[in-house]
Amino acid sequence: MFKKAPPKKALPRKTSPGTHHTTIIRIGAAAFVLAMTAAIVPATAQFPQTPDDQNTSAPPLVGTPKTKKAAPAAGGGPTVTGNWSGQLTQVGSDKPYKFELSINAKGAETKYPELDCTGKLTRSGQSKSYVFFVEVITKGSADKGGRCPDGTITVARQGDDLALGWFGSIQGSTVVAYGTLKKSK
Repeated sequence: MFKKAPPKKALPRKTSPGTHHTTIIRIGAAAFVLAMTAAIVPATAQFPQTPDDQNTSAPPLVGTPKTKKAAPAAGGGPTVTGNWSGQLTQVGSDKPYKFELSINAKGAETKYPELDCTGKLTRSGQSKSYVFFVEVITKGSADKGGRCPDGTITVARQGDDLALGWFGSIQGSTVVAYGTLKKSK
């Protein structure tokens, strides 16, 4: 009788040289894109877009009502101009000391009445919520036998008050102070 024909063997697939490498590169690129998307999505959710972040260069959609934008604070950041006073507490110290801060269009100045020190501030930057200054002590400098080192000051509006953080270094030691200031009348 008839014999069954042996099953046909699958022929090897012909591929051009480099096709295997191209496939590996494509898979790697897709994995990279997925990993980056997985990292970016939580970050954008953590910092949602604000009206200030939106692109205003594109024309508005037809039928969009026109609105007036509030004028930004001079130089950006929160409005911190005025005369402020309060107490600063130095980390590691039990006794707070009096502090005065004056900020106007011409510049800014600090006073430490109990320490007999005065400083000049230079605005170095700002963000949406904070204003940053570099402080150079002009009277009572630790470098000249006084009690006050140069440092940096960060301020933020806290309702009607001004939250302040100070950071500096003296004789190789880090010094940090903080306080809440009230607007002087």
